[in-house]
Amino acid sequence: MVDIATRVWNHKWKIDPIVRSLIDTDFYKLLMCQSVFRNHPDTQVTFSLINRTKSIRLAELVDEGELREQLDHIRSLRLTRGESTWLRGNTFYGKRQMFTSGFMEWFENLQLPPYHLEKKDGQYELTFEGTWPEVMLWEIPALAVIMELRSRAVLRDMGKFELQVLYARAMTKLWEKVEKLRPIPDLRVADFGTRRRHSYLWQDWCVQAMMEGLGKNFTGTSNCRIAMMREIEAIGTNAHELPMVYAALADSDTALRQSPYDVLADWHEEHDGNLRIILPDTFGSRGFLAGAPDWLAGWTGIRVDSGDPAAGAELAIAWWKSRGEDPREKLVIFSDGLDVDKITELHKQFADRVRVSFGWGTMLTNDFKGLVANDGLAPFSLVCKAVAANGRPTVKLSDNPNKAMGPVDEIARYKRVFGVGEQERVEVVV
Repeated sequence: MVDIATRVWNHKWKIDPIVRSLIDTDFYKLLMCQSVFRNHPDTQVTFSLINRTKSIRLAELVDEGELREQLDHIRSLRLTRGESTWLRGNTFYGKRQMFTSGFMEWFENLQLPPYHLEKKDGQYELTFEGTWPEVMLWEIPALAVIMELRSRAVLRDMGKFELQVLYARAMTKLWEKVEKLRPIPDLRVADFGTRRRHSYLWQDWCVQAMMEGLGKNFTGTSNCRIAMMREIEAIGTNAHELPMVYAALADSDTALRQSPYDVLADWHEEHDGNLRIILPDTFGSRGFLAGAPDWLAGWTGIRVDSGDPAAGAELAIAWWKSRGEDPREKLVIFSDGLDVDKITELHKQFADRVRVSFGWGTMLTNDFKGLVANDGLAPFSLVCKAVAANGRPTVKLSDNPNKAMGPVDEIARYKRVFGVGEQERVEVVV
């Protein structure tokens, strides 16, 4: 097992690139990328870094030269032969050859496009522009780089023994969480922590701890490279990016209202089984489900990713019943701001009513809260989102208005088109 404290100490000598591979990314990015490659290969998009936690002044913490060095390194990466073999030949969700030959040939020759970086008001403005299949693959590595450089900046002046104690405390903290989860019957939990992890080495340690501590109740990781290296399942389906861009491309209010279903119609043609998971909250879950075509009710499950998670699950259960489906045969995946107490509570509340699963993110792979002075390693909310498509702004409403993004006038239009009324505000921590 890697001595993480020693490796962190040795960062002073410029070892360990933060992103080691093009598959050091979330599995759903590759699944979505293949869909985009097939359906919208020439769409021009812009992705942008968005720091929701303004109190964390990243441009004052993270050295610009180091950031550019790490981003430039990512642009030098190419898919290795072993990675290509794994993607081409592995079985994902019971399906062989998940990725087509055409997509793999493109991916094997991919170089991520250039980036634009500048400082403004104590923050970094980091943007990526180009064709959608290329630009979308910047999201996860860009977030991973910023998060780890912030960690390195905070830890830079610590001595070797101080680092050893810090990581011992963090390991103990995580292991205590694992021990709390162990008694839960039929628990299903996966690592969703790549995008806001403390570091690659720490995420890998957390995955190994979950493997040993939870056994078969740990279902896998969203991180493709760790899944390959640790020989466990790669977990993921789709995300808000697809409906956000499809909606921006819509030419009328009618087309806009239909766009979230167009996303899933395209997905339906490519995937079956457990990959048919609905993410309904991009423009409000209630309106999405009310207008959903009947064929969507036959899908495997729903991912609850914003707003009150219990309310989201209740909404899903009621919708399935209204469409003549048995909720006990459906899957609800909780994935927003989870920690061990919330996982325990939600499992107890819903395990006998639906099949329950959890995507545990930031508080699995980056919970150093309270472990350094001034809480300098406390997790914060950083995202990298598609902000424009073919020159048009994107919008996300969410079930939590604190997560809404887009121009004010477009947010108002989307709320009108999708019939979004008053929403409860929930604090966004991660």
